Order: sequence, then structure tokens, then C-alpha cells
Amino acid sequence: MTVQERWGELADIKDELAARDWFPGTSGNLAIRVSNDPLTFLVTASGRDKRKRTDEDFVLVDATGQLIGEQSGKPSAETLLHVDIFNNSNATCSLHVHTVDNNVISELYAAQGHVTFKGQEIIKALGYWEETASVRIPIIENHADIPTLARIFAPHVTSDAGAVLIRNHGITVWGETPAAAKRYLEAYEFLFSYSLKLRALGVHS
Repeated sequence: MTVQERWGELADIKDELAARDWFPGTSGNLAIRVSNDPLTFLVTASGRDKRKRTDEDFVLVDATGQLIGEQSGKPSAETLLHVDIFNNSNATCSLHVHTVDNNVISELYAAQGHVTFKGQEIIKALGYWEETASVRIPIIENHADIPTLARIFAPHVTSDAGAVLIRNHGITVWGETPAAAKRYLEAYEFLFSYSLKLRALGVHS
């Protein structure tokens, strides 16, 4: 697909997630693979209000996350996480959002280093169809130094689809296609919200 086609796909996803209020305070970033040889991808330009749609929402970068040619914006501060995903898998799209729910879940389960969900119908959206299926999401510590964060994040990129919670920071989800990545993100956020609502009622899932 062309850069313009990929741009449109990513912009449409951004609009949907923004409508859910998943980008508070310009937070979050999105990326989509454009080409494989050489590897290039579009990533959110730093500091953009993702509730608005403009011609400067994304920038094109290379396999190391560096701008290709002269562009008006600069890559998101967390571009190195997308670099890890695209260099170590065949994922097409990766999405990073900060929500209250995923931040609270990451704090509640940080000491365990992961959170596991089971017995929920929505897990099928993640590709698990067995009645006893469970899904486990790793939780890593947050680091302001992005290269350090990327080094801790990278070992968890072991397949073309996955997710990692960053403690009190957000979730990064990737998938084989843009539609799959969005579906996975929606499913994870559903699980987080459901779990917290049960806790509020005094029920532990």
C-alpha cells in the first residue's frame, strides 16, 4: 500500500480511539508499517492533539525511527517501542494509549509483573477460542529514558500480535493488521474496565 493509503488507515483508527477519549492531554501514539524493504513506517508526530485530523498528524520514519527526508514534525517520544515491534515481528500496526483503566490495572498488578484474565467471552477477540482460555499481559516498569524503556519492552515482542502494560503509563498493543490491532486494544480495555468494576462491587475476578 502507498504512504497515503496507510496514512488514511491510521488516521481512521486515531479518530475512532479519540472518540473514546483514549488520548487525554495529547498522550498516546500510533504507528503503521508502510514498507518492508527497507522498513519504513508512519508514526504519530509528537505533541499533536489527536482529537483533530490534520495533514501533519504523522511522520514517516525508517527502521531506527529517524525521519525520512524533511518533514514538519518530529516522531513521538516513544517511537523506539514501535521500532522494536516492526523490527522483531511482522506486525502491521501498533497502538499505544493511556487510559485511567489501564493505568490502574498496571498499578494493581505491578508486583506480579503481569495480569491474567480468563472466563470472559471478549477473549475470543484476541484469538483464543477455548472455553478455558486465558490471556496474560506482562507489566513492565516505566522509565522516562526511552532507550531504557525500549530495552525492557523488546523481549516481550515475540509474535505478530501482543500487548504490554507499562506501569502507570499505558498499554502498547500490536497486531497482524490495523483492524486486528484495534480489535485487540478494544478487547484489552474491555477486560480492564470489567475487572475494575467487579472490584468496585467487592467482587474479584
